[in-house]
Amino acid sequence: MSIHNLKYLFRPDSIALIGRGREAQTLVARNLMNAGFKGPVMPVDPTRHALEGALTYPDVARLPMVPALAVITSPLQEAPALVDQLGARGVRAVVLISESRQCPEGEMPGALHQSILAAAQPYRLRVLGPGSLGIVVPAVGLNASLGRYPPLPGHVALITQSNGMAQTALDWGSRYGFGFSHIICLGDAIDLDFGDALDYLARESRVRAILLYLESIRDPRQFMSAARRAARLKPVIALKPGQYHHDDTEDAVYSAALRRAGILRVDDYEELFNLVETLTASKPVSNDRLAILSNSCSLSQSTAAALRRFGGRLAQFSADTQLGLETLVDAQEGSPFNPVDLGDQAGAAAYGKALDLLLKDPGVDGVLVIKGPSAFSDALPVADAIVERQSSSRRGILASFPGPGAGEAARRRTAEQRVPTYETSQEGVRAFMRMVQYKRNQKLLMETPPSMTEAFEPATATARDIIGRALAGGRQHLNEVEAMQLLDAYRIPVVPTHIAAEPDDAAAIAASLGRAVALKILSPDIHHKSLVGGIARYLTAPEVVRETAASMLGRVRRELPAARIEGFLLQPIEYRGEAYEMTVGVRQGGAFGPVVYFGQGGAETDVIGDIAYGLPPLNMNLARAMMSRTRIYHYLRYSLLRRADLDALALTLIKISQMVIDLGEIMAVDINPLRASDAGVIALDARVRVADFRGRPADRLAIRPYPKEMEEPLALPDGRELLIRPILPEDEPALQAQVKRASPRDLRLRFFQPIRELPHAVAARMTQIDYNCEMALVVAGPGKPGEAEVYAACHLISDPEDDKAEYSLIVDRNLADFDIGLLLMRRIIDYARQRGIREIYGEVLQENDAMLRINKALGFTVTPHLDEPGLLHVTLQI
Repeated sequence: MSIHNLKYLFRPDSIALIGRGREAQTLVARNLMNAGFKGPVMPVDPTRHALEGALTYPDVARLPMVPALAVITSPLQEAPALVDQLGARGVRAVVLISESRQCPEGEMPGALHQSILAAAQPYRLRVLGPGSLGIVVPAVGLNASLGRYPPLPGHVALITQSNGMAQTALDWGSRYGFGFSHIICLGDAIDLDFGDALDYLARESRVRAILLYLESIRDPRQFMSAARRAARLKPVIALKPGQYHHDDTEDAVYSAALRRAGILRVDDYEELFNLVETLTASKPVSNDRLAILSNSCSLSQSTAAALRRFGGRLAQFSADTQLGLETLVDAQEGSPFNPVDLGDQAGAAAYGKALDLLLKDPGVDGVLVIKGPSAFSDALPVADAIVERQSSSRRGILASFPGPGAGEAARRRTAEQRVPTYETSQEGVRAFMRMVQYKRNQKLLMETPPSMTEAFEPATATARDIIGRALAGGRQHLNEVEAMQLLDAYRIPVVPTHIAAEPDDAAAIAASLGRAVALKILSPDIHHKSLVGGIARYLTAPEVVRETAASMLGRVRRELPAARIEGFLLQPIEYRGEAYEMTVGVRQGGAFGPVVYFGQGGAETDVIGDIAYGLPPLNMNLARAMMSRTRIYHYLRYSLLRRADLDALALTLIKISQMVIDLGEIMAVDINPLRASDAGVIALDARVRVADFRGRPADRLAIRPYPKEMEEPLALPDGRELLIRPILPEDEPALQAQVKRASPRDLRLRFFQPIRELPHAVAARMTQIDYNCEMALVVAGPGKPGEAEVYAACHLISDPEDDKAEYSLIVDRNLADFDIGLLLMRRIIDYARQRGIREIYGEVLQENDAMLRINKALGFTVTPHLDEPGLLHVTLQI
């Protein structure tokens, strides 16, 4: 993933258009010539003398100058040779435009694509396509596309895998005056993909929001890294159509991945285009409490019903707000309660006063104003009242004016003044809840996770031994005793489990336990034992266990004669009160690798379908957020009759996540039921599927997990035992504490300005790093993350081209005598060398003697900063 040479693609100063008399070439030429591009456009076509009024050149070699960008409409089989010629001449970017994404007859797509990449690679030439509709950048007059509609300039970028969606965007923009900063059609995306485009657009100041239309993701890890970086800076909204013939799990995993990246997913293309206006125009929404203000009881009630369907809440008004509203509503037909019905005769004055009350109420997060058609009042003055209050309000206002007549004029008035406006109130509710979802996604990106409620060290060697024995025996499933042993190795509480070969053995085991037991049939072919009578509980006498086992064996053999029966399982009954039956585990998430799931368990799990997914690695915040997306979570958290230990459940998900990170052989885990009560959790049954695996387990994951292999103990001469390790999100409080301990001078030398503490957003950004593209090493004291002190931190952030990386360093003054800064810098340079980074650089104040000594010892080149007197630029070539 790199933005190398993309400036030549998006901001070229000259263009060559290469084709062979095809209709595509003519259309692209017309678009290029009419878009206002300031540089030369040089057609190359051996079959024509001129194209759109410009003389053509017979071949690439005879071009009078080296173009920055080449647009190729020739048959795809000619692309490798053309790319090689262009690269040799110094061209740095190519767009491969096709009317169809089909390869020529007899050609294998993979082989032809590889030939194109092989031709481009020696010159570091970037390729957009093939099968692309092209690229549009109105601000520089670039329309190198097959688009049928002229693009309007704007501040919204669209990245799409679908040429049809690009045409739709251009049509939409032409019809509704919607402008774009960029339209990028990836086509087959053999080189330039979502990650590259997101990284480039995230740095573009004129891009205020990014829209994605994605069908599939080629490199999930790079996509997630780029998406998370972009989503921290500006809204990113995605439309991902579901595949009706695929498992619902895949679509749910896509939703989980986009949410984890801070991206807002929408349902259709109208919402895709509309919502960006809402997010960029509206005030931030802090929560989901909506006030509905209307002049119609029916409109109010239907809107409230829509709010419930979308998962929002009606705001509860304060006593002062309630009293104020009572004076405004029609005593005969209105209602001062939420939703507020002002009555059919309410005009701009009543709406304005009601808005003033609602916008000041601390229990209101947003207001949806609905002005239905009325014979007694016009909509336009109400629109003016909304506009008047929009600029001065801290809370968001949304407007809905139903109807094609007066409603249309009012919608136009509010929309012109950047008030999010909708024809139907249901659209307004959906937009409000999307804003809530966006805020929650952003908060999750920046939220500091608490330290774990308990530290756990998995017995990974034991786990690998269990899996190794199964694979050595040619088995892809662990038996239930092995599955329970695996869970126990990861410190997940399990009920003791015993195997009996025959009914007599079962009776003997029951006698030795001396308590009530559960008896289960043991078979790798029976997944839901209760459905075939394969479970019996509360058996108290050995003879009852013997009889029940014999009867169970006969029944299962009659109903499932092909099932392999390996004996019986016995477990002592765990009396846990009114516990919930949950299910947690691991499933394959398609392109995103293994994912963790959580939901309501029991025999009806598949029918209930109350499951949420999350991408590993997880922390406590992410685990709790994942749990909150299930319907049963409301009962787990709020039930007065029976509560569940939510921390124990979240920690179980973290343990499952760690299992996936450590053990590449894990294909699937299904713990069902996991009994959850206020006393904790305990696994009663589990199934585990494994397979041979070669390589690093973490490479399967879409998000690179914490690189534990980089941990290194550090013994100081004074006897202190410290640890060098990568930074963790849980380190934010310790980092803040380190900053507060530092002297004002040390902080000014590090941050170039006088500060006393770090803003949360800055501290979160420094601790919640993406290990796939950046690194930060800390020197920490003893204790688990979140409790251990941090004494030094060294950050290294690479640019999207991945050639250079900027470092920063802060060290407690009381460790200055131990050369901790020099040690950390050496470790971070070793990391950069392994990553293939070519240059490390930094900015150092001229008075920072300690840092300059380290720079000199490590061989940095020191030069004066060109723009800042007193500031030095230091660089190290690796």
